[in-house]
Amino acid sequence: MTHQPASFNNATVDANLLTTRPWLRFYPPGVPASLTYPDQPLPRLLGQAAIQFPDHLACTLFEQRLSYRQLYEQVCRAAHGLEHSGMKRGTTVGILLPNLPEYLVSLFAVWTAGGQVVQLSPLLVPEEVERLLRLTDCRYVVTLDLLLPNLATALQNQLLEHVFVVSLADRLPILKSVLYRFERLRKQGHFHFVSRAPVRPFNNLLEYAPRNSVGQSIELEEVAVLAPTGGTTGSPKIVMLSHRNLLCNAWQLRAWSLARDGEERIVGVLPFFHAYGLTVCALAGVAMRATIHLHPRFQTLATLQLIEHWRPTIFPAVPAMLAALNRVLRNWPSNRPRPHMNCLRAVISGAAALDPAVRDEFAQYGAQGIIEGYGLTEAGPVTHANPLLSEHIRPGTIGVPLPDTDARIVDPISGDQEMPIGEVGELVVRGPQVMLGYWRNPDETALALRNGWLYTGDLARRDADGYFTIVDRKRDIIKTSGFLVYPAEVEEVLLRYPHVAEAAVVGEPDPIRGEIVVAYIVPRDGLDLQQLDSFCQEHLAKHKRPRKFQVVPQLPKNFLGKVLRRQLRQDAHSA
Repeated sequence: MTHQPASFNNATVDANLLTTRPWLRFYPPGVPASLTYPDQPLPRLLGQAAIQFPDHLACTLFEQRLSYRQLYEQVCRAAHGLEHSGMKRGTTVGILLPNLPEYLVSLFAVWTAGGQVVQLSPLLVPEEVERLLRLTDCRYVVTLDLLLPNLATALQNQLLEHVFVVSLADRLPILKSVLYRFERLRKQGHFHFVSRAPVRPFNNLLEYAPRNSVGQSIELEEVAVLAPTGGTTGSPKIVMLSHRNLLCNAWQLRAWSLARDGEERIVGVLPFFHAYGLTVCALAGVAMRATIHLHPRFQTLATLQLIEHWRPTIFPAVPAMLAALNRVLRNWPSNRPRPHMNCLRAVISGAAALDPAVRDEFAQYGAQGIIEGYGLTEAGPVTHANPLLSEHIRPGTIGVPLPDTDARIVDPISGDQEMPIGEVGELVVRGPQVMLGYWRNPDETALALRNGWLYTGDLARRDADGYFTIVDRKRDIIKTSGFLVYPAEVEEVLLRYPHVAEAAVVGEPDPIRGEIVVAYIVPRDGLDLQQLDSFCQEHLAKHKRPRKFQVVPQLPKNFLGKVLRRQLRQDAHSA
């Protein structure tokens, strides 16, 4: 059914455009169909914030506070220090840090000096880190002392020229500081090469004069970030995001969030080493001149304390975070006042589908504007989001394309023919946030970028109003007896069964059917597989029903809480 919006205030949009982009009718008042973007690279985004709001808090961590003036001064000092160490324009610099002020300083300092940032995940093992450093010609890394072991292989092979090390030891309360130092000693005790390696304290970079003219002028089309992303093959793909890509996406999010410059406060617990956290928290935060309240990693009690103390207004999250917070709030001791989430006017959920029950429960604790969105690293990453106006939020959908963003559903085989309204196909998008391509990988680039469109690999459908719903990953489709089965559709039914806590569905090779449907189940008390099978027979067509049920204690997930179906497929194929 088509829903009519309460109002449409964008008088510049003509009827013809509304025919091709019906979602524009559902934009909140004040959000135009097209934006005017700053014609400047990312370092100037921070520089302008420091001029406009010099004394406004840029970020906090524990008791540490940095104003925009202080943050920008540290960036200019660090950029001068990097240049003094031999860094030149186009140099790649890896950042292997949790969410700390030094992440923001390093990010903008590398850009100010004309370099490119390589996003490195603390979850990678040393061999994986070394592989990415080699692929990106990276000889500089900024890291945390606790993460130095992740550089063990690269240091032993003399791959790195400069490693700048940050420590949290002096910023923690006494007891936690002692535990931190003990953990550092435990992790690094056997790394004797550290004393001989090119390892220096990060603070050495801040000893240089804060020269604002470091580096040459930066072009908007230059690569700003090299972001590794999981590929379907054994080799990782590395996304090239330009200054323009990231700036435009930050500006789109600033407009979509109905941000009030200098008044927003953002929960900064999504990891910056992922495109979601980098853009939605860090860069959009600077674009809003917001205060970003950092914490090194997501912890339920620490996040609740942060919300209670700083009263943030915007909370970018993933469903697993909201579910974890719900569990703590649900079981809050009756003799203590429960934290209230009513300061949150926008809760942005991405990376995975948000369970309606999780959304509704989090809303009961006072949070407002709980919306789902969609993105992928190749698009900087955000392309879709639900409007913040409550009457236009449609749970279960990823919302509508952001300003200056177009989207279509095309035939998943040919990729050419547009699918009718309501039918499933591959989601393709285009907009100023879409990547330049994959680093040194023209073949994969040509597959992903075709005639200006980014082929996402996600299967979706679009309704008549222009709201999009993700159905599945293209590569996750199960082909059984000539039929196509979408795992998410089967999982939705399984999760309705009261004794199933979590479920994931994959295909297992079968000599007769090609593949059969296999369900991995995390049980609740009282699970009876025969009764579950009967439930599936009642609610699923024959070809969609799981032929096997595997009961497991937990599902494999990445750091954003997304189920790793590829790992389950490997298990099924080796069974």
